[in-house]
Amino acid sequence: MTGQPKVLGIVLAGGEGKRLWPLTADRAKPAVPFAGNYRLVDFVLSNLVNAGYHKLCVLTQYKSHSLDRHISTTWRLSNILGQYVTPVPAQQRLGPRWYTGSADAIFQSLNLVYDERPDHIAVFGADHVYRMDPSQMVAQHIDSGLGVTVAGIRVPRSEAHAFGCIDSDETGKITRFLEKPKDPPHVPGDPDVTFASMGNYVFRTEVLLEALRADAANPDSDHDMGGDIIPMLVDDANAAVYDFDDNVVPGATERDRGYWRDVGTLDAYYDAHMDLVSVHPVFNLYNQAWPIRTATPPLPPAKFVNSGSATESIVGPGTIVSGASVRESVVSADVAVEDGAVVEGSVLLPGVRIGKGAVVRRAILDKNVVVADGAQIGVDIEADRERYTVSAGGVIVLGKGAQVLP
Repeated sequence: MTGQPKVLGIVLAGGEGKRLWPLTADRAKPAVPFAGNYRLVDFVLSNLVNAGYHKLCVLTQYKSHSLDRHISTTWRLSNILGQYVTPVPAQQRLGPRWYTGSADAIFQSLNLVYDERPDHIAVFGADHVYRMDPSQMVAQHIDSGLGVTVAGIRVPRSEAHAFGCIDSDETGKITRFLEKPKDPPHVPGDPDVTFASMGNYVFRTEVLLEALRADAANPDSDHDMGGDIIPMLVDDANAAVYDFDDNVVPGATERDRGYWRDVGTLDAYYDAHMDLVSVHPVFNLYNQAWPIRTATPPLPPAKFVNSGSATESIVGPGTIVSGASVRESVVSADVAVEDGAVVEGSVLLPGVRIGKGAVVRRAILDKNVVVADGAQIGVDIEADRERYTVSAGGVIVLGKGAQVLP
């Protein structure tokens, strides 16, 4: 709209996601499927597009083919209106090297900024599950007049040592930015709560450019946004915190308002799925006032035959449950669960086949896993440890195309 500040969105999607292995053995972390229909990157892109930001660059690097293809085929905006969501692979514009950190990824891609000439740049992470209206954060950022605004979510101080932590004064100006501190700071007025960084930032363009150039010239830097760029601007007294609690998303319920999950581990990924399947879910996928957008495959509706059933579950299109029982699970598209099988508390990604009489409990099965007739997963966890990946929380995880025999 004429007169509105120009905002360019840069989504950092080059993460390797080692803690999600084997789900990231063949794909980038933001490309990992989630909630039956989606990939993780769909959440940040939906938030930005729903907020009216339609010039978005997704910086990719690690095993990015499926991520690049998903963005190119799914996220098509109006070219005639100058709108785009485009994947940007590492291009070695500054020499024969790949990205050495998230700040270096933006520094090597500054041609995107020079071409667009935005007033502000929203730099968001690509692998969190949440709803947010970024325009409210941008508005606060502009009002503050400071160089950067960092989105902060309130977490119990006892758990904050696992995050980048924000220490701020009563005005919202950040006084310290601490990476995984042993003694986390508390928010003003509440000694039991800490602001944890959500990995979402809004910059005045000229401030970000100056910081990136200074960082690139520093041989001792790790070239990381949270580890180097933000502390630099905090030291210059040029950073503010945005309280995620203040964000109001249309259609949100009291139960799912303020939901945010970092699904960086197998247990966090599993738990986030379990948040979806209750009658009144902790995170509501069915909020059409702020939809999570994606492209769905051209498949017929799910079918339940021979008394097959699914309770407290999400079931994707093209799936057939025949004479089997599915409970408290997320079942993606094109899955087959055959006669007598039992699936409980599990996450099945597209193309999984569960044979007759098989049992699957507390498991994550990646694409095209085949569980043979009579085979069992999650029944004898010690036996499973010898054959499969088992998370710290006891979730059994099988990678793409694995075969499970009786």
